[in-house]
Parts: sequence; C-alpha cells; structure tokens
Amino acid sequence: MLVAAPPAAGQTSGAPGGGATYTTKPKITRVSCLRACASGKRVRPGSTLKIAGTGLFPVTEVVFRGAYGSSDDADVSVRSGSDTRVHARVPVGAVTGPVTAVTRDGVTSNPTSPIAILAPAPPTPTTALTPVPGPQVAGAPLLETGTSRTKAYIDARRAVTFSFRVSGPTPSSVTVELLNATDGSVVKTWTPQVPLSGAVQNVPWNGRLGPAAALPGRYSFRLTAAAADGVQARNAQTTEVGRDSFDLYDHVFPVRAQHDFGGTGAGFGSGRSGHSHQGHDVFAKCGTRLLAARGGRVRYRGYHAAAGNYLVIDGVGTDVDYAYMHMEAPAPFAAGDRVYTAQQIGTVGQTGNARGCHLHFEMWDAPGWYDGGRPFDPLPSLTAWDFWS
Repeated sequence: MLVAAPPAAGQTSGAPGGGATYTTKPKITRVSCLRACASGKRVRPGSTLKIAGTGLFPVTEVVFRGAYGSSDDADVSVRSGSDTRVHARVPVGAVTGPVTAVTRDGVTSNPTSPIAILAPAPPTPTTALTPVPGPQVAGAPLLETGTSRTKAYIDARRAVTFSFRVSGPTPSSVTVELLNATDGSVVKTWTPQVPLSGAVQNVPWNGRLGPAAALPGRYSFRLTAAAADGVQARNAQTTEVGRDSFDLYDHVFPVRAQHDFGGTGAGFGSGRSGHSHQGHDVFAKCGTRLLAARGGRVRYRGYHAAAGNYLVIDGVGTDVDYAYMHMEAPAPFAAGDRVYTAQQIGTVGQTGNARGCHLHFEMWDAPGWYDGGRPFDPLPSLTAWDFWS
C-alpha cells in the first residue's frame, strides 16, 4: 500500500543561549503491513506496520488519527533504529484514517492518506457461564463467568453484561475490574455484594466512565473472589485479557441492509441547485431499518420539502449532530427525547426531493445543526462504521 504525503518541512526550536536549532520534520512515504496481516496484506489491530520515509530516527510515537477529531485517535509507542523506517503495531481501537509520526520533541509528520483498518478478529465468546480454566488454588472459591456479547456500543440500550457464579468456600469479598486490552490497565471497578453460593450475579456496563464515554477498543472483565483467609480466585491472570473480552465501538452503521454509497453526485460538496450537498447519500431499499449511529437527544424532527421526513440527534458525549433525511415516515420521537445507540429511528425512504430510496446523512460540528455549526464530510466515518457493524 503506497501512501503519499505532502513534502516535509523543518521546525525550529529554541536553543540554550538564544538562537534556534533545526529539527527535521519526519516524512512518511509508504505504509505497508509486515506481520499478522489480514488476507491480502490488509491491516487490522494487532498487525505490525512497516512505515518508510525520512527523518524517522527520532520518532517515538505513531498516531492512528481515525475518522474525525481526536475522539477516535489511537497511539502506540515505537522505537526507531533507522532514519528511513519504523515498525508500529496497530493498537486495539485503531480505526480507518491517516497516520502520523511524532518525534520525542513533539514534531509531527504530515498525515498520510487514510489507511484502511479492518475490525479486529472477534474475541472468543463466553456468553454462557463456564468454569474458569486453569489450576485451582486450594481453599479458594470456585468461579464460573460469562459475558453477554463480544461486540458492544457506547450508550446502547443493550449494555454488555458480565455474569458470574461463585461456589465452594464463601468469599469474604468480590471485585470486578474492567481492563483495557491495549495496556492491561484497570478503567473501572465494581465491588458487588458477596453473592450466595450458587447464585448468579450480573454487572452491566454501557460503555461510559461517569459522564464521559470510554475509548473504543477491546476490554475484558476480571473477577477476583477472596476467601476469609486471603486465598484468591480469578477468572484471568493479571496480564491476561483474553477471557470475558468484548470490543467496544462508538458508532453503529445506520443502514441495516445491503447498501451502497452512490456515485460522485452522492458525495459531500457535490453540486446542487443553488447550494452544495451537505452530507452523503447511502442507497438501500425503501423500508430498510435505520438505526441511530450514536445515541443522544433529539434536537429536531420534522418535514421539509427538500429533506422530507428528517431527524436530528445531538450525539451524547460528542460535539456532533447527526441528521437523517428522506425517511419513509416521520420518526416516532419528539424534540428532547432520549435515543440510544443502535436504537431504530425509522426506515429508508424517498420523501422530499429525493431520487431513489436512500438515507441522506449529515454530520455537523459544534454548536450544532443550523445553530452555528458547520457540516463536514461524513463518508470517512460511515466507511469506518461499515467495517465493524
């Protein structure tokens, strides 16, 4: 995969005693998949990339920029042994988008063209309660665990649920930790009541950490049950993040059947009578289910001669408004209603000024849709969401 980047430039920084020193700006000329690639040398989380260019010796970090803004960025530390190449492992949570290289002094390369990143291979499902594998510690409680799904969405109504059952010696305490699979760090902790022997306990999670959304990526639940004498049992070792794992995504693709992205006239910025196209069209059969790409509050619902039946949602935890147009019938919501990620909001139609059945989809930055914000091209986001959902 050849990735072209604009010509590199230098950056100056202050030097002791005055004056300035010249720091070479790294330049990326080519990105290719080296190891753990998907078929056809395609890239996915866990793949090792070979990044070629110039000025790469001082690079200490590679950033996967995602589709929009910094909310879906993912970075990985690297150690370069050459001025012309560096290897970087694609982190869990990286999505399709440009790549940049950053030096130890904070000098950043120009972004590459978008790198297509496939969804990671799904975790091994443990949707039913199963005994914890591995050696049993004498005197420790016996554990069975399970996780309701291997794919979850931030702010979805159907949360991912961790279930467990403890038998044998009654534990004095039970702790459930949520681990980030990228680095094994603990991002959330629950201390549920000690369950009765043989009783099933459930711990749901909606992808949020307080008021903020968690970063997309792979997570796993770790259960620790401690007996009165201090002997502990765990469903996974401290460094293991494979059991009871799931992938968390921040959006779902809104059109839930066979679809296409149309021709040149369907794209953002294409010409229209008296204005330019402010979204992207996704073509599908009339009646196809439409889901909320991201949950939030309904800002507007109505009918317009051009847009037809439309709905605008202010995405929770984002600075983005999402607009859905040409819907077959009015959405069953009113302004102020709460909508959840992946909740059905209507069906594909061709109401208003529409040629053929399709969803006209818009994304607007803050402060919002026709409220001081500006539309931006949603196709990179739609393409990324289409990969995993």
